[in-house]
Amino acid sequence: MKSTFARHALVAAALTGLGVAGMGVAHAEDDVKCLGIAKAGQNDCANKTGVHSCSGEAKVDNDKGDFQNVPKGTCDKLGGTVDT
Repeated sequence: MKSTFARHALVAAALTGLGVAGMGVAHAEDDVKCLGIAKAGQNDCANKTGVHSCSGEAKVDNDKGDFQNVPKGTCDKLGGTVDT
């Protein structure tokens, strides 16, 4: 009886993990790169103009070359520009 319970618990844990992973992927597809809203040190990746090549390296607030990933529809509300 214990082995059946353990097997069910293992399957439930695996399915839960897959469900959580799937939610993260679906959310990532709904994000856009929003230029000009990142605060200094809070950009998500390389500068569009090549000033730096990593996340967290923005030197000034709201640089038009730095971006943050935000949900669709949020960029305009924050005063940024969607990178196409």
